[in-house]
Amino acid sequence: MSISALTSRAEVLGTPGDRHDEILTPAALEFIARLVDAFADRRLRLLKERARVAARLASGSPFDFSIATAGIRADDSWRVAPPAPGLIDRRVEITGPPDRRMAVNALNSGAQVWMADFEDATSPTWDNVIGGQLTLLDAIERRVDFTTPEGKPYRLNEQVATIVVRPRGWHLLEEHLHIGGRPAPAALVDFGLYFFHCAQRQIDAGHGPYFYLPKLENRDEARLWNDVFVHAQELLGIPRGTIRATVLIETITAAVAMEEILYELREHSAGLNAGRWDYLFSLIKTFGHRTDFLLPDRAQVTMTAPFMRAYTELLVHTCHKRGAHAIGGMAAQVPHKDTDAHQAALAKVRLDKEREAEDGFDGSWVAHPGLVPICREVFDGVLGPRPHQIERTRSDVDVTAAQLLSVRRISTPPTPEGIRTNISVALRYFAAWLRGQGAVALYGLMEDAATAEIARVQIWQWLRHRVIDRATVLDLLDDEVAALGAEYPWAAVDEVRALFERTALARELPAFFTTDAYTRHLVHRPEEQS
Repeated sequence: MSISALTSRAEVLGTPGDRHDEILTPAALEFIARLVDAFADRRLRLLKERARVAARLASGSPFDFSIATAGIRADDSWRVAPPAPGLIDRRVEITGPPDRRMAVNALNSGAQVWMADFEDATSPTWDNVIGGQLTLLDAIERRVDFTTPEGKPYRLNEQVATIVVRPRGWHLLEEHLHIGGRPAPAALVDFGLYFFHCAQRQIDAGHGPYFYLPKLENRDEARLWNDVFVHAQELLGIPRGTIRATVLIETITAAVAMEEILYELREHSAGLNAGRWDYLFSLIKTFGHRTDFLLPDRAQVTMTAPFMRAYTELLVHTCHKRGAHAIGGMAAQVPHKDTDAHQAALAKVRLDKEREAEDGFDGSWVAHPGLVPICREVFDGVLGPRPHQIERTRSDVDVTAAQLLSVRRISTPPTPEGIRTNISVALRYFAAWLRGQGAVALYGLMEDAATAEIARVQIWQWLRHRVIDRATVLDLLDDEVAALGAEYPWAAVDEVRALFERTALARELPAFFTTDAYTRHLVHRPEEQS
C-alpha cells in the first residue's frame, strides 16, 4: 500500500522503513515539492539540450572552448567565494556510500573530508536513499555509533572529517517520491532532504551544508544548481552563500567549460575535482562512434597519458586562477591479504598522489581508510603547514581542446585479458548493484558505477568498430556468467546477463546503465506493494 504524505502534492510510494518518518516529514516533503515546482521543467530542457549537443558531436561538429563565453575566461577580475569552515584544508578526502559502517570508518579515518555518496557508490533502493539520509542526520547528531552482531563496536572519534554530500545526477529520477503525480528529480530529493534536515545543524556545528555535484556537462547545468542553492537558502532563511559545492569535472563537455562552471557557481563554489573514471566513460560515450577514439584496456589508460595530463593540468590551472581548490582523482585500491600485492598497490597509490601533489592539486581522493596515511604523507611533503597551494597558479599551462582529445598516442587493440576483465567487472558489479550494493571490491579495486560504465562502453565500442567479434564476446559472456553464478549463488544471473546485453551489446549505446536497471529492478510501485 502506498503512503500518502500530508502535503497534497507529494506522494511517497516507497516501502516504509524503520525511522523513515523522521526524514519524510510533511515539512520536508513540502520543501522538496517547492524545489521541484521551481526547477523540474528547467531540468528537462537542459537534458534535451544534452541530447542535442551529443547528436551534434556525433555528427562531426567541432569540439572546442565556447566563443560565446570567451569574455568570462578573459576577465581576470572574478574569483570564487573563499574556502568555508571545514573546507580550507582538503589534502585527503575519503569517499563512500552513506551507510552506518562507512560513516564511522570514514569520519574516523583521519581524512579531512568524507564525501557521502548517493550517486556512483550507492545503489538507489528506497531504503538506501532514506537510510543514507538517516545516517547523515545521526552522524551530525553524533548518535551513529553501533555494535555489530559479532560484538565489534563502531564509535565516532572526537575529531571527525567534514561531511560533503554527493546527490545523484540531473539525469536520474526518484520513482518512489512523486510530486504532482510525477517522479521527482533524484538530485533534488537527495539535496533537498539533506539540506532541509542538516543545513542548520551543520552551521551550528561550525561547518555548513557542503556538496559535490556530479556529471555536469555545461555552464547552464551549473547555473541551475546555483539557482537551486539560492532558492533553498531563501526558503529556510539561511544566508545566501552559505552552501559550498565542488563540481566533478567528469564529462568531456565540462572539460572545456571549467571556468564557466566556476563562474556560474562562484558565490557557492568550493572548487573542482578530477573525476577521472567518469571522464573516461564520457570520452568513450561521446566519441565512441569514431575509430580514432579507440582506447586500450582500461588498466592501460593511466593518468600519464597525454590527453589525461592535459585534463588534469587544465583543471589545476583553472581552479587556482580563480582562487578555488583543485582536488585530485580516486585511488581505488583496497588492502590485499598478500603482502607483496599489497605493497605493489601502495606503491601505485604513492606514485599517483606524488604526481597530483607535484602538479599543484590541493588534495586527493581515496576509497579506503587504509590509504589515508599514504595520501596524507605525500601531500604533507608538498604542502607542509600550508592548507593548500592555491597560490600556485600554474601559469605555464596552456591546453587546447585538441589536446584534451589526443588519444591516438595510446590507441592499441584490447588484449584478451582486458576484454574478459571488462565483462567480468561489469557482470559482478551489476549483480551487486541489483542487490542494493553500490561500492564493490573487485580484483583489488573498489569499483563503483563509473568503472562499470567504462567496462560496458568499451565492449560496445570495440564491437562497433569490429576490433573484437561478437562470437568471442558471447563465449566470454557465457563463461563469466557461469563463474558469477558459482562464485555468488545469490546473484540473479539471468537479470545480470540481460542487463549486460541491453547496455553493452545493443546497436545503440544507452547513455547510462543505471537508468535502465533502476526502472526495471529497483522501483517498487504501489501495486507491487499491496
